[in-house]
Amino acid sequence: MAGRTALPEQWTLYEAYNELHGLAQELNTPFDAPAVLVVGHQTDGKSALVEALMGFQFNHVGGGTKTRRPITLHMKYDPQCEVPVCHLVSDDDPTLAQEKSLHEIQAYIESENMRLERETCQFSAKEIIIRVEYKFCPNLTIIDTPGLIAPAPGRKNQALQSQARAVESLVRAKMQHKEFIILCLEDCSDWSNATTRRVVMQIDPELSRTVIVSTKLDTKIPQFARSSDVEVFLSPPSNTLDGCILGDSPFFTSVPSGRVGLSHDSVYKSNDEFKQAVNLREVEDVASLEEKLGRPLSKQERSRIGVSKLRSFLEELLQKRYMDSVPLIIPLLEKESRLATRKLNEIIKELSNLDEVKLKEKGREFHDLFLTKLSLLLKGTVVAPPDKFGETLQDERTNGGAFVGTDGLQFPQKLIPNAGMRLYGGAQYHRAMAEFRFLVGGTKCPQITREEIVNACGVEDIHDGTNYSRTACVIAVAKARDTFEPFLHQLGHRLLYILKRLLPISVYLLQKDGEYLSGHEVFLRRVASAFNNFAESTERACHEKCMEDLVSTTRYVTWSLHNKNRAGLRHFLDSFGGTEQSSTGGNSAPAGLSQESSLGSIANEKHESKPKAEVKLSHVASGIDSGSSIQATETRLADLLDNTLWNRRLAPSSERIVYALVQQIFHGIREYFLASAELKFNCFLLMPVIDKLPALLRQDLESAFEDDLDNVFDITNLRHSLGQQKREIEIELKRIKRLKDKFRLIHEQLNLYQNRAGLRHFLDSFGGTEQSSTGGNSAPAGLSQESSLGSIANEKHESKPKAEVKLSHVASGIDSGSSIQATETRLADLLDNTLWNRRLAPSSERIVYALVQQIFHGIREYFLASAELKFNCFLLMPVIDKLPALLRQDLESAFEDDLDNVFDITNLRHSLGQQKREIEIELKRIKRLKDKFRLIHEQLNLYQVKAIPATAKE
Repeated sequence: MAGRTALPEQWTLYEAYNELHGLAQELNTPFDAPAVLVVGHQTDGKSALVEALMGFQFNHVGGGTKTRRPITLHMKYDPQCEVPVCHLVSDDDPTLAQEKSLHEIQAYIESENMRLERETCQFSAKEIIIRVEYKFCPNLTIIDTPGLIAPAPGRKNQALQSQARAVESLVRAKMQHKEFIILCLEDCSDWSNATTRRVVMQIDPELSRTVIVSTKLDTKIPQFARSSDVEVFLSPPSNTLDGCILGDSPFFTSVPSGRVGLSHDSVYKSNDEFKQAVNLREVEDVASLEEKLGRPLSKQERSRIGVSKLRSFLEELLQKRYMDSVPLIIPLLEKESRLATRKLNEIIKELSNLDEVKLKEKGREFHDLFLTKLSLLLKGTVVAPPDKFGETLQDERTNGGAFVGTDGLQFPQKLIPNAGMRLYGGAQYHRAMAEFRFLVGGTKCPQITREEIVNACGVEDIHDGTNYSRTACVIAVAKARDTFEPFLHQLGHRLLYILKRLLPISVYLLQKDGEYLSGHEVFLRRVASAFNNFAESTERACHEKCMEDLVSTTRYVTWSLHNKNRAGLRHFLDSFGGTEQSSTGGNSAPAGLSQESSLGSIANEKHESKPKAEVKLSHVASGIDSGSSIQATETRLADLLDNTLWNRRLAPSSERIVYALVQQIFHGIREYFLASAELKFNCFLLMPVIDKLPALLRQDLESAFEDDLDNVFDITNLRHSLGQQKREIEIELKRIKRLKDKFRLIHEQLNLYQNRAGLRHFLDSFGGTEQSSTGGNSAPAGLSQESSLGSIANEKHESKPKAEVKLSHVASGIDSGSSIQATETRLADLLDNTLWNRRLAPSSERIVYALVQQIFHGIREYFLASAELKFNCFLLMPVIDKLPALLRQDLESAFEDDLDNVFDITNLRHSLGQQKREIEIELKRIKRLKDKFRLIHEQLNLYQVKAIPATAKE
C-alpha cells in the first residue's frame, strides 16, 4: 500500500491539504483540495463502506437517515497508532480541533442528526470535519454525504418527497466541486438500472471523475444462475456504462455485518477483528466468484474486487491529484493573501478615518457615487450580471404584481417584447410600460345590458323624457372608471417595484468597484430608507395626477374629445334616420342586415364620416324636395320622438344608439387615459429620480450631519466591529501564510526532484547528439537546429519518458561496446563547447538568436497591450471617474478658504450696480418715448373722431 510506505514529505503534503480543505470550507474559496465524495442511496451500504475503508467503526449504519450533515474524514496512516486518534474540528473556529473518543464523536453526530430532524430544513450542507490517525487508515480525505432518498409517489409521502429534494440538492452542490473524486455506489445486479448514476451524471455526464462501486457483492453472487451472467456483471459492456469512468471498470466490495463493541449483541470485540473480517470477506468473495465462473479470476479482475483494492486505487489516485495540484495551490494562496492583506489595510485605514470631517466627506462622496450608479442603471449597462439581478417577465409579474384585465386574465407573455429575457433598470422599466400599453390599448368596452341602459335613463330635473345621450355618457364613464382605475394601481405598484430594485443593484456595482462603505450599516440604511421613501412618495404623487386625469375624463364628457368634429355625430344621426325611414317603408330591409349596416357605419364613422354624411343628408333633402310633404316629415319626426324621447320601451334602434355612443366615448377615454398615464409616469415618476433625488438625498444627508453625526455612522459600534474584523483577518492571514509556507516547501522539494531528473535527461540528450554528430551519417545543420530547439521546448512536458528511454539507450550502448573513457570524452567536449569556450559555435549562435527573438516578441506583446490599457484606464477614465470629485473638492476648499476671491464679489457688486444704473437710464428713455407716442396716438384718435361728422355731412 502506498500509505504504508509514505515518506515524511508525503505526510507533510497530506497535512497541508487537510488544512487547505478546512480553509476552503471556511472561506468558501475554490481551492483544489482533492477529496473522495461518497454518493449513494440510503440502502446502498454507504456508511459501512466508509468504515471499512477507515478500518474502524464510528457511526450508525442501517435503514433510514443516519447522516444529515456531510462528514469529512481527513485520514492519515500512522503505524504507531494502535487505536484511532480522532480530533473533531470546531464549527465556530476551524483552527481549533479537540481530541475526542469514538464514542464521543458518535454521540456528537447523533445529537446533530436529532437537532436537524427537529428543524424545518432537516439537512445542512456544513460539514462535520474529523481528523483521524490510525494504523489501518489510508492517506485519504473522504466526505460521507447524506443518503439519497427514493420516495414513493402520492400525497401521503409529501414530507419524504420534500426531504428527498433537499438531500439531492445538497449532494448535487457538493458534486459541483471539480476537484472532488465522486465515489458512486450502486446496489444492483443489473447495470442497466442507474439509480445513483442518474444523479451523478447530471453533474459529471461523462463520469470522467467518477469511480463506480457495486456494494454488497456477497449478497449478489448467489443470485446469478449462469457463469455468463457473472461475466457480464464483472465486465459490463461499454454501451451499458456511459462515459469513461475512472479505473475503466467498476469496483466490487462486501462489508461484513455486525458492530464492534463489548455488549452482548456486538459481533466484533475490537477494530482489529473487524479489519480481519473485512479481509476474510474479500477472500471469500473471490472464491465464490471463481466457483461461479468455473475458472480463476484474472489479475485485472482481482484488482477490482475487495475493499483493500478500492482503498489502494483511491489512495494512489488521490496522491497523484495532490502532486498535480501543488503548483496551482500556491498562486491561489498568494491571491487570498493579497485579498486578506488589502482588507486588513482597508480596515486600518477605516479606523484612522473615524473623525467627523473625513466621515462627512466620505458620506458626500458615497452620495455622488450612488447616484452615478443609479443613473447608469436607468440609462443601461451590462456590468451587473443578469443571471443574478435580472428578471424575466414571469418573475417580474410574480414579485411586482401582474396587469390583470377585467376578465381576470393576463396578457400572453409571447406578445410582449423581451418577455423571456432577464432585465433590470431602464430596460425593465421600458418593458413594463410596453406591457401596460399593449394591455390597455387592446381593452374593449365591457358588455352593456338592457337593464343598465334602462337604469341609466332615470328622470331629468325638468321632464321625464329619455335622454339617450346622457344615458350613453353615464354608462360609458362608469364602465371606463371601473375598467381603467385598477390598471392605474397595478402600473404604479409595478414601476415602484422596479425602481426599488435599483437599490441593491447599485450597491452591488459599488461593491464591485470598491466604492462601498462597508461597516457603515446605519448610514447605508439611512440612504436606502431615504431612497425608498422618495420612490414611494413620488409614486403616490404621480398616481394622484393620473387619477385627476381619469376623473376629469370620466366626470364630464367632452364630445370634441371623442368625436374629433361635429361631422361624426351628424353622420351617426343621419345613419339612424336612414334606418328608421327604411324600416317604415314598404321594402324594409331585414333587421339583422339593418343592425349590421348601422353598426358597420358607426364603426367606420371616424374615417368616412364626412363623405357619407354629405351624401345621405343631400339624399334626404332631395327626397323631401322632390315629393315628400311637410306633413310626412312631421310624422316621421313624431315617430322618432315617440321611440326615443317619450317611450320607455327600449327599441332595438335606441339600444343600438346607446351602444354606439358608449363605444365611442369609451374608446376616446381609453386613448386619452393611455397617453396620459404613460406620459405622467415618465414625467412625474421616472424623471424625478434623475432631477429631484440628488438634491433630496443631499439635503437629508446634510440635515443628518448637523443633527447627530455619531448616530448616523454609529461610530462606537463601528470602531468595535472594525477591531473585531481586524483581529479575524490577522488570524486568517497567519493561517494562509502557514499554508503558503508549507506548500512552497513541498513545491521546492518537488522541483528539486524534477530538476535532478531534467539534468540527467539533458546530459543524456547531449551525449546522444554528440554521438550522432561524430558518426558517419550526421544530420544536416538545419535539421539539427530544429531538433535541438524542439527537444528544449518540449522538455517540460515529456522529460520523464524521454529521459528513461534515452538513459536506457545510453546504458545499453555502454554495456554493449562503449567504454567509460568515450563517455567522459563526450562530456568534456560538451563542457568545452558551452561552458569554457568563448568561441561562438553555430549551434550556440542559433540558440542565442532564438532566445532573443522569443524574449523580444514577448516584451513587444506585453508593451503593446499594457500601453493601450494604461492610457485608457489612467488617462481617459479619470476624466469620467475622478474629475467630478476633484473639481468638487477644489470647489469646497476654495469656498472654505476665501469665498470673496472665488466669486470676486467686490467687482461683481460694482459691475452689477453699473448695469443696474444703465438699465434704469434706459427704462427712463423708453418711458419718455412711450409717453410721447401715447400722446401722439391720442391726438391722432381725436382728429379721426372729429373728421367723422364732416365725412357724414358730405
